[in-house]
This record gives sequence, C-alpha cells and structure tokens, in this order.
Amino acid sequence: MTTLLRLPEVMARTGVSRSSLYLAINRGTFPKQVLIGSRTVGWIEEEVEDWIKDRIQCSRGHNSVDKKTVRNDEV
Repeated sequence: MTTLLRLPEVMARTGVSRSSLYLAINRGTFPKQVLIGSRTVGWIEEEVEDWIKDRIQCSRGHNSVDKKTVRNDEV
C-alpha cells in the first residue's frame, strides 16, 4: 500500500523547510509531489524515505546509486 505524506509530515521527517523543499524539487534533487486534489499535494512516503536514506549514505561518505544525489551543501 502506498502512503502519501502531506507537507508538514515531509518537513518533519526531513528537517527541511518548505521553501528549501520546493527549491530542491525544482532542481530535481528531491522527489516531486503528487497532485491529490485541485489544490492539494502529497509525497510518496517510500520516495521520501529513500531520499532520507540517500542523504545518510552521502553524509557517511558512501557513494549513492541514485542519479539525483545532491552534495552535502544542497537540499
């Protein structure tokens, strides 16, 4: 079952602000949101969790297999 996360939950899990999340989405370094309704979006939980795991791996000096890996000074 796929779970969609709303913005406050994504911000809480990632520790990233709203503006930084949308900037990262525009850069292609954070998973893109899914349209839920006419003015409502959410993020696929698994994609957000994968992004978090990738950031952990990057911070530990491990190479990532994800093409959208960001530098440690980027979100």
